[in-house]
Amino acid sequence: MSTIQVQDDNGVRIITFNRPDKRNALNLQMYIKLTEYLIQGESDNEIQAFMLRGQAQCFTSGNDIADFLTNSDLGADHPAFKFLLCLLDLTKPIVAAVTGPAIGIGTTMLLHCDMIYADNTAKFQLPFVQLALVPEAAASLLLPHAIGHAKAAELLMLGDSFNASAALQYGLINDVINSEDIFSYTLKQAKRLAQQPPISLQTTKKLMRYNKESIRKQMKKEQIEFAIRLASDEAKTRFAAFLKR
Repeated sequence: MSTIQVQDDNGVRIITFNRPDKRNALNLQMYIKLTEYLIQGESDNEIQAFMLRGQAQCFTSGNDIADFLTNSDLGADHPAFKFLLCLLDLTKPIVAAVTGPAIGIGTTMLLHCDMIYADNTAKFQLPFVQLALVPEAAASLLLPHAIGHAKAAELLMLGDSFNASAALQYGLINDVINSEDIFSYTLKQAKRLAQQPPISLQTTKKLMRYNKESIRKQMKKEQIEFAIRLASDEAKTRFAAFLKR
């Protein structure tokens, strides 16, 4: 069974992380398929919105660490970086349904979504410094802009997890939805977007993302620093301890 599933429903492309045995940890092949499905949907006139989701138990636990370490050349062609740039460059809106863990890139990718709904099982975390790394996806720019420097520093530097109620309070998600309704409600919202006049919808998104080039530059800065940190003895020690758990 595919680790990334795709289904089109009334103008919405639903993309599902489907690796539950690994808590939907993202490996390089999953990044490649995610980017492929997003690019296909972007060019398909029948698709007007995207929806990201996992299973009821988990959105995604972030990068598959073992896979990531065996493919650690973080150049511009790295599948994870290409996926993030694809998210940045989408002209069509993207909605996410978050259940269970959303760790690392599971949280930072949400900063590039237009609407986010979570249930009360959702747990967000940005453990980059804990792993002797730095943030990615321009989180070091977008998170302080969204919630203020002080709270962003706490989340990025200490790496503590936070629940859906806190995410709502910070303004990082739109609403907390009952677990039994989370996927249907998020899809309903995505379908509402898909029924809007498409040019007006996409232009509005473009106007709201007025600082896209600044975001792109920050992503590239983070990519360079991330690669340096990933090769450090400090990170190797942290990863070795993580993989022994």
